[in-house]
Amino acid sequence: MNYLILILAYLLGSIPFGVVLARARNINLRSEGSGNIGATNVARVLGRKAGLLTLLGDLAKGAVAVAIADRWMADPAWVALAGLLAFLGHLYSVFLGFKGGKGVATGLGIFLYLMPLAAASSVAVFAVALWGTKFVSVGSIAAALVLPLAGIAFKMPLPYIALSAVMGGLVVFKHRDNIERLLAGTESPFIKK
Repeated sequence: MNYLILILAYLLGSIPFGVVLARARNINLRSEGSGNIGATNVARVLGRKAGLLTLLGDLAKGAVAVAIADRWMADPAWVALAGLLAFLGHLYSVFLGFKGGKGVATGLGIFLYLMPLAAASSVAVFAVALWGTKFVSVGSIAAALVLPLAGIAFKMPLPYIALSAVMGGLVVFKHRDNIERLLAGTESPFIKK
């Protein structure tokens, strides 16, 4: 049963909501804007409403995956593993030839369920970093780095803290092109200064 839940978690994480919305409008999202499948690029290419729908879909698939795991497995280590697989599903989707997005919204959905106070702290850091820099990438990286520390501060189970550290590292890794553009001064701001 546990292994079936893990497979389900990966498949849920693999659902590319942004790509589905773009295809409904005959747009290949991966060849438009930044080419990313996440909410930021969807908002740039298809508009804010589509970006919001993508964000909600990506949040929901992460939260639902760990909620199912929590219901049927209960052990935090297994639940954390299900969360990791849902996250990896978004990063390396079986429906997109094992390519995908950067995982920020899916990760947020996972942690809003597993560590809500730590996730809320991370969202606050994201908001401050976005407001201060105008770059979603800076906010995403800052939030990813703060989340494990917030998990420790709120005394969350060790498997959830470990999961947040692993996922945070993957978020930073997936943003390596953004980091290069930030250093070169060529990153596009989400909010115009």
